[in-house]
Amino acid sequence: MSGSGAAPAYDGVPPADAARRLLVETSERGTTPAGGAAEAVGARAADDCRGPGGPTCTGRGRPGVPLRVTLALGALTVVVGSTVLALGSPSRDPFLAAGDTAAGSYLATRADGDQAAAAVLAGPYKERPAPPVTARPGGGRTAPLPASRPLIAAPAAPSPPIGALFSPGDDGDPTHHCTASVVHAPAGDLVVTAAHCVHDGGFRTRLVFAPGLHDGIAPYGLWVPTRIHVDPRWISDRDPDHDVAFLRVRRAGRADGRIEDITGAERIRFDAPAGRPALLTGYPVDRDSPVSCRHTADAQGPTQLRFPCPGFPNGTSGGPMLTDLDRATGTGSLIGVIGGLEEGGDDLTSYSCRFGADVAALYRRATSEPGPRPAQPGSRAAADGVRPRAAPRS
Repeated sequence: MSGSGAAPAYDGVPPADAARRLLVETSERGTTPAGGAAEAVGARAADDCRGPGGPTCTGRGRPGVPLRVTLALGALTVVVGSTVLALGSPSRDPFLAAGDTAAGSYLATRADGDQAAAAVLAGPYKERPAPPVTARPGGGRTAPLPASRPLIAAPAAPSPPIGALFSPGDDGDPTHHCTASVVHAPAGDLVVTAAHCVHDGGFRTRLVFAPGLHDGIAPYGLWVPTRIHVDPRWISDRDPDHDVAFLRVRRAGRADGRIEDITGAERIRFDAPAGRPALLTGYPVDRDSPVSCRHTADAQGPTQLRFPCPGFPNGTSGGPMLTDLDRATGTGSLIGVIGGLEEGGDDLTSYSCRFGADVAALYRRATSEPGPRPAQPGSRAAADGVRPRAAPRS
């Protein structure tokens, strides 16, 4: 994904088509530069940052590019853009829906969720039940969080409330693209991630959460959204201060289910002070186990947190930032998720919008709405789950 003077080909695809694919690609995080994250310290990786309404920006800049290269890239963009226009508008994404843009919510159908879960299980993933989490909060006893040494994300043991978020299509490749975590809520059915993981030109209609994922095994089952909540300001202009989403979920193949009873949950905390020791966790797109790092969650201005630790690549967006880890359960106080500024950052630093009044209001909205009502037998929703799709993305 590094920038260069010519568009690379993908598996024999003509250069014009390959460049077009680059323009519509939606990576959720930057990837580690050649040589590993440790060698990347002090130098940002390169990538394309597109503007509002375009594909996701991974937050990697293009420092030090000579002017002649910049001009060449500009010329290439004009040529490729003309080619795309000549070929006609891109096809409509069948797995995006407009939802309620004014409220920032989307009511999912059972058909989409169950089909998405079936697509994940049709690949290399299996459900192999593990015992539900039975440990209760440890009465305020917290574990120490000294900074990681060396300061780099490293493989970590899976945690039941934290898992990988899939968005499978019809290509038979159900790769997880983001990270999410269970957060405590009265109904016991709430999951939190980054807004850019669930809304990108429309709400993703195929989402599957696999908590505690490891080695291709989903030990606590597959869970799919019943309703998705984001701030309308994310929908209107991808405001980095609102890059948070809450998902009400159910067990795939069932009408309901309390995920919190099976996995436990992180506690959510609003208006936490900056500069506190924290644990950051995420699932890289090319691994079925998490990586984590301990450091401080520092202030990046009044509305953002920064976590300077390299080694959080593609797939880690939405990963939880936790403080005050409970000794008994390993769960903590959730103060952020990888997202926000530069849609999560780069290979050296991760960001999160601060959980203040706006995120608290979004949480209250997500938890106050009643759960889904099962479709009545014989109804059209029960028969096919058909609804209007989103308009094509530009």
